[in-house]
Amino acid sequence: MDNQVVDTKSIYTFPFILLCLSSLLFCASFNMIIPELPNHLSQMGGAEHKGLIIALFTLTAGISRPFSGKLTDRWGRVPVMAIGSIVCFVCGFLYPILSSVAGFFFLRLVHGFSTGFKPTATAAYIADIIPQNRWGEALGMHGLAFAVGSAIGPAIGSYIAKDYGIDFMFYCSSAFALLSILIVIRMGETLADKQKFSLSMLRINKGEIIEWRAVPAGIVTLLSYSGYGVILTLIPDWSDYLGISNKGLFFTAYTLASISIRFISGKVSDRYGRIRVMYVGIVIISISLLLLGLGNSIEGLILGAVVYGIGSGILSPAVNAWTIDLSLPQHRGKAMATMYIALEIGIGGGALLAGYIYRDEISKIPTIFILNSVIIFLAFFYVLRWDVKNKRSR
Repeated sequence: MDNQVVDTKSIYTFPFILLCLSSLLFCASFNMIIPELPNHLSQMGGAEHKGLIIALFTLTAGISRPFSGKLTDRWGRVPVMAIGSIVCFVCGFLYPILSSVAGFFFLRLVHGFSTGFKPTATAAYIADIIPQNRWGEALGMHGLAFAVGSAIGPAIGSYIAKDYGIDFMFYCSSAFALLSILIVIRMGETLADKQKFSLSMLRINKGEIIEWRAVPAGIVTLLSYSGYGVILTLIPDWSDYLGISNKGLFFTAYTLASISIRFISGKVSDRYGRIRVMYVGIVIISISLLLLGLGNSIEGLILGAVVYGIGSGILSPAVNAWTIDLSLPQHRGKAMATMYIALEIGIGGGALLAGYIYRDEISKIPTIFILNSVIIFLAFFYVLRWDVKNKRSR
């Protein structure tokens, strides 16, 4: 990838724009409710289990990846994308109905299937319609759409919950998912050898779970995304402690920073290589967790959010494009599923670690952030080792 000439033909076709809009709405749908869930769980009597809010969601997202990868490569990109949005649509209506702790955690399990399906098929769809030497740019811009959804979702959700009640917030989450569905189902299928759905597609053999070529990207993803699990678990309570009324402020600041860098980060990885860009992204993300741990103020939280946004905006497009680089064309769905399985393990593991140590003791939060900073930096050493080994084998 180094110093190659990049095709200048525009990637911003109508299908690509629609895909980004659908993903924005989808991402806003499930992120809209996240800042309010810890307090919602506390009111139901489950405060000691806050780490499970994210962990259960990521568990089923991870479990569903092998299925979504196989279905993406056989049944088609469009139906798999639609399934993800449909799950969000249904869950939004059920949260107000299943109001017990057990019912809540059941829904978190079901809701996780949404992100287990849609992002996998979406990444494969992008790889189908975009030239290979523009994958970094395209995935970066699509990631920007996800980032915008991550920004407006929590901010809108907290506003709605505060002024109109949490039940109405859940219904609005469903409405966003419905709009995402309406866009996706009208898109043309890009899988050339599409097969008719059969139950046999749901039988997963050992060799269909992991695309081994994509495992290096998965390891980097697992380590680096552990920080996001920590953030999702702790930031709502940390925001309360710092006197921030809108719990979506962190996510808005982080996402705006991520958006600003994504305009160029994908192009940079296309031109100068994924590895160099990943080094930079990993270091910046690690620093952001240190800043969150050391900054006991609103200003410290916002600074940490901005730095985290910059780091993730640099790292994410490079890792996504690297995953596709490492895989074979006929296994793009499985490769993206492998990377996303690692992502869910990272987020879920970070959330469980945070919840286990935290246990509603605010004084422990800075220590958890600092500890996770060290975990994230391990990804730097892994990439360095892989890069050296790969150069020797050439």
